[in-house]
Amino acid sequence: MNTRRMETVIVGGGQAGLALSYYLKQEGREHVILERAPAVANAWRNQRWDSFTLVTPNFQVRMPGAEYQGNDPYGFMPLADVVKYFDDYVQRFDLPIHCGVEVQSVEKTRNGYLVRTSEGTYEAKNVVIATGLYQVPKIPKLSEDLPEEILQLHSMDYKNPASLPGGAVLVVGTGQSGAQIAEELYQSGRKVYLSVGNAGRVPRRYRGKDINDWFTRIGLFDTKVEELKAPRDKFAFHPQISGKNGGHSLNLHQFARDGVVLLGHLHETLEKVDQFEINALQKIDDYIERTDLKVSVESVRELYDGYSQELITALDLSVSGISTVIWATGYAFDYGLVKLPVVDADGYPMQKRGVSRFDGLYFLGMPWLRNRKSGILFGVGDDAAYLAKHITERSTARSRRGSSKQARFSPHRELTKAVESFWR
Repeated sequence: MNTRRMETVIVGGGQAGLALSYYLKQEGREHVILERAPAVANAWRNQRWDSFTLVTPNFQVRMPGAEYQGNDPYGFMPLADVVKYFDDYVQRFDLPIHCGVEVQSVEKTRNGYLVRTSEGTYEAKNVVIATGLYQVPKIPKLSEDLPEEILQLHSMDYKNPASLPGGAVLVVGTGQSGAQIAEELYQSGRKVYLSVGNAGRVPRRYRGKDINDWFTRIGLFDTKVEELKAPRDKFAFHPQISGKNGGHSLNLHQFARDGVVLLGHLHETLEKVDQFEINALQKIDDYIERTDLKVSVESVRELYDGYSQELITALDLSVSGISTVIWATGYAFDYGLVKLPVVDADGYPMQKRGVSRFDGLYFLGMPWLRNRKSGILFGVGDDAAYLAKHITERSTARSRRGSSKQARFSPHRELTKAVESFWR
């Protein structure tokens, strides 16, 4: 267990840590990436289901130096290709990644930071926490009251319908993961009960283009964090949509038509979901009119099946034949490894574009670090470039101050002055 000196330690070998490493290497700055998992991109590699694909089109895959250049910009990369993309990225740019190393704490010292890890300690001038915002699966406490014979798992541990015991499945949550998993389960022949949440809905395509193409054009991904109505809006679920089988829309009303039993404050929730889509499409229509684009007129299919379902306020799992509960309830975040007051009342790091109030301490990879695309492959490179520049300029300034101080108090210079004085 030894101590090593390192200019910059990056905690986390996901997309954020790798993007920053790319830029630091371009600048010739000494650094290391510490990843507790056995391989990089662990969330993609081990916390997605088998049929997972990106929900963002390939043209939004923009890791620095490896922006998508293929012939299918509006396709959706499957899981195996995503993992390979990151493995190739590390190899191509020879990034200094140390896997299987758990960072236990980051402590402030007089000259920088002490990073304690499972393989020893680092003395670093800079530390970048690039662990993202989704670190710990969030499972409601009521899960403790469910019968022992019920299999419970978080969406990050779901793999495929065949991996579950026979019987009906209750999926809790209708963000992107919950909605996609529920669709796969019922299309495989499973009886599905779905507890609905407030995540919105958008169509996969509208007026001749992918929805994310429109959102890019109208500047939605560039919406800045300070433009949010409330700070907690940073944690809103992404709208229901899928990239599977070439990409398609998800609609709770269609789920109901296909036999899924919807649960929750149904009418109130469905109205919010429906209105989200109406508002999103209105923004696109306004943009088309404002810019006088010549595109086809189109209206999305309107469904109302969910409103006709029976309102179920209580559910007997045994009577319903439910053998599995999948908690698609999101993640909690924990920055407790940083032994400094760095988070706000919501537990979100206090920073400005990733720069904390503690010199040399940075955060990267969270949603809404700077804007809407900060936490995704489409925008993480922009934030990484900014931090790399900040780190480089800070390190250069420190070196200049050190050189200046050394020059002022150089023994050789003082000896030269003494000799000159003697001969005079």
